[in-house]
Amino acid sequence: MNDTSPDASPWWTPHVHADRRPRLMLRNAIAASLRDWFAAEDFVEVEAAALQVSPGNEAHLAAFTTQAIGPDGTRSPLYLHTSPEFACKKLLAAGEQRIFSLGPVYRNRERGPLHHPEFTMLEWYRVGEAYESLMQDCAAMLALAATRAGATRFSFRGRDCDPIAEPERLTVADAFTRYAGIDLLATVAADGATDRDALYAALTQAGLRTAPDDSWSDLFSRVMVEKIEPLLGQGRATILCEYPLAEAALARPSPRDARVAERFELYCCGVELANGFGELTDADEQRRRFIIEMDEKERIYGERYPLDEDFLAALAIMPQASGIALGFDRLVMLATGAQKVDDVIWTPVSVQD
Repeated sequence: MNDTSPDASPWWTPHVHADRRPRLMLRNAIAASLRDWFAAEDFVEVEAAALQVSPGNEAHLAAFTTQAIGPDGTRSPLYLHTSPEFACKKLLAAGEQRIFSLGPVYRNRERGPLHHPEFTMLEWYRVGEAYESLMQDCAAMLALAATRAGATRFSFRGRDCDPIAEPERLTVADAFTRYAGIDLLATVAADGATDRDALYAALTQAGLRTAPDDSWSDLFSRVMVEKIEPLLGQGRATILCEYPLAEAALARPSPRDARVAERFELYCCGVELANGFGELTDADEQRRRFIIEMDEKERIYGERYPLDEDFLAALAIMPQASGIALGFDRLVMLATGAQKVDDVIWTPVSVQD
């Protein structure tokens, strides 16, 4: 369905569209059901402007860059947002209590079965509520999407998941122990600082590949990608929680253990679906973390994005909140049995040579 090989018919060819249309109609139905769910929970739907002065400040996210041209010809750089997060948090600072956004976001350098340069993100926030409430939301949405699509199982690349079953909750440290035999928190100091050499030695002992210039974050990501993520969300969904502080730039530290943060990710069939936080509201700490992220981005990619000073000012008055972003296209893909997100996007992006 919707083959993207050079000899394939375009998605707008009538016979190709006829083949894709049942899943696209289910996409619409799932979106409508989600909106009904949020309305019942007293959420307000908001629309975040796609053009922003900063696309986000995560080291490995690549943005689309453009320019605003004023009446006098003055040019100012702008970016298509990689998430509505900054705009949504400004709305929380303004006084909104429960909000959600369901709309397009843009990420460059991303195209594949699970990635698309323009995709739909579902993001929602709860003011004054613990981030565990978002875990309950995720379980409800998996069940809702499955029910609306008439699916009793999610399947992807030979992995199966019951979307109705209560998700497993697994800490990142326990996942490292279970799947890689590595004591991750032994490489994290009490203040969240990381010990690169200790993690390097642990990977070497576990027989995992390493490179002399690997950072602690590089090593962490390699274990996640090669040993852990493919095994998550099998049988039932997995909520992977308590990420090390160094891997949670937008999350507040856990009151239980300062080495980890209130961050979790939702997985089904080895596919990451959502990323949630107990939101950091310390503007000075957020600035410090953003600078670290941009320093890392410059080291790896030779570029950096500006800080949104307006966002940092709003963060200083933002109330305590929990927030999460869910890849809507991936959810629809799993619910409808598609094998790539392009199959559940109405008009996939075409890139001409």
